[in-house]
Amino acid sequence: MQRTSFLALLTLGLAAFLSSVQAQTTVKDPWARATVAQQKASGAFMQLQSAKGGKLLSASSPVAGVVEIHEMAMDGNVMKMRAVPSLDLPAGKAVDLKPGGYHVMLMDLKKQLNAGDTVPITLVVESAGQRETLEVKAAVRSLSSQGGSGDKGHHGHKH
Repeated sequence: MQRTSFLALLTLGLAAFLSSVQAQTTVKDPWARATVAQQKASGAFMQLQSAKGGKLLSASSPVAGVVEIHEMAMDGNVMKMRAVPSLDLPAGKAVDLKPGGYHVMLMDLKKQLNAGDTVPITLVVESAGQRETLEVKAAVRSLSSQGGSGDKGHHGHKH
């Protein structure tokens, strides 16, 4: 009888621990921009929120040879884009990855991204010394559709 009670308690404790670890970062409205034939890059966008705070460390996807976290920002009168080593996720605050700002850059695409497709993206987030892997399914939206952030469908750069 004691062994059964111990195992039940251990199972409940483990389940509570795993649910607290898994629920640290949430992803809302993930999407990627459709491409045209021969286009080798696109962006993926979403909203991230970390309950306890953390950093987005990396991203990967089987549809792209290279995946980086990018920032677009004004440098004088010129909009410039650059890869960033990580992206801070302040505790409890939503962080928008959107056209014209931070985003996941999908480069060396292995195929055309068509509206209606789904792009799998793996995000790695670190929070309180723990790494969390998030499997995201980003819906591909047409070039002419407006993203959730009011984007007009222009990514405006070349690689």
